[in-house]
Amino acid sequence: MLNVAILMGRLTADPELRHTQNSIPVTSFTLAIDRSYAKSGTERVTDFIDIVAWRSTAEFAAKYFRKGQLVAVEGSIQVRAYVDKNGNNRRAFEIQASQVHFAERKRDAYEAPGGTPPQYEPSAPPAFDNSGMGDFEEIVGTDDDLPF
Repeated sequence: MLNVAILMGRLTADPELRHTQNSIPVTSFTLAIDRSYAKSGTERVTDFIDIVAWRSTAEFAAKYFRKGQLVAVEGSIQVRAYVDKNGNNRRAFEIQASQVHFAERKRDAYEAPGGTPPQYEPSAPPAFDNSGMGDFEEIVGTDDDLPF
């Protein structure tokens, strides 16, 4: 049998780390995931998927992920049964994360309002030492000289 889920979406809130009575780290968070299609003339629908992470995965998510960040989650679908406050039997579908990943570049401090991007100086091309190449010779010329 196979139960694998891979999702990518934006966090709706900062993950908060909690601990069970046995001191096992756990966090839960929700991903907002746009559907890949929309009927013509309508807006794209967004699904909100609940994620739960345990142990080191929970600690990692709580430490590094923030609201609005694009996150990729790998895990499995699980169904949890419970009784609500009115005594009704309910079921909750959620993803139990086995791995969580950054899905966009790290947000730099310059992205804060009023910040400026860092300036990068172009570097010189690397120098190569071909003294240890033996019988091999460096091909000098344009790509027009190559036989392919």
